[in-house]
Amino acid sequence: MTNVATKPAPVTEEDIEHLPEPARRYLGFTRVLGRPADGSFDATVRGHFRLRPDQNWLTCTTWQHNDATTLSRDFRMRLMLAHLIPVQASDVYAHGHGHMRATALGMFTLADGQGPEFDAGELVTLLNDAVLLAPSMLLRMPVHWTPVDERTFGLALTDHNTTVTAHVTVDDRGAPVEFSTEDRWAALPTGLVRARWSTPVDGWCLVAERIRPRRATAVWHLPDGPFTYAQFDLTRADITFGP
Repeated sequence: MTNVATKPAPVTEEDIEHLPEPARRYLGFTRVLGRPADGSFDATVRGHFRLRPDQNWLTCTTWQHNDATTLSRDFRMRLMLAHLIPVQASDVYAHGHGHMRATALGMFTLADGQGPEFDAGELVTLLNDAVLLAPSMLLRMPVHWTPVDERTFGLALTDHNTTVTAHVTVDDRGAPVEFSTEDRWAALPTGLVRARWSTPVDGWCLVAERIRPRRATAVWHLPDGPFTYAQFDLTRADITFGP
């Protein structure tokens, strides 16, 4: 007899009734209810990136694949330095380990980082991606939800003995306005420094019956002040979801 795969059941109010109220409001706003939780997604996004606060913005294109079942993330970015030198960067999380690498001209290594700091940093970025781009994936991941206040809920994610935490702040509708964490390390001239990292969201829109951010930025909160190093326009991003 041929086995027929069972289609995942749609998410219901009962599935989320145990979560903190701001989290339930968030999942309602992002239209998670009534459809099966996503297991993965692929995204192609265009935006701007810079390495230092005094550097001009560079146009970039990113490609990524995230999977909730394997807790993995494969993120690739391409940009041009001085309009001449192609740079390719990758941020990968798989089997409990993170690895960041950047090369110029496909030959010269500009950065190559791995170790406990990158394990945590890549894992919390995987969590951030789910919050902003595929909210229902959180229901497929080993996430622990905690109440903070009427507009904020906490998330904790554990994989291979690494646990990361974050706060998600939402407005009255449940729309996220910021994701923030203390579990990332900034690469400064003096070395890796643990610093608060956030992704503020500038508005939300409806695309193909799904809610997504209009624009998101990535910010390091450093001793000298906040440093916004990435900006992404998600209104025209190509995002597809898998079971």
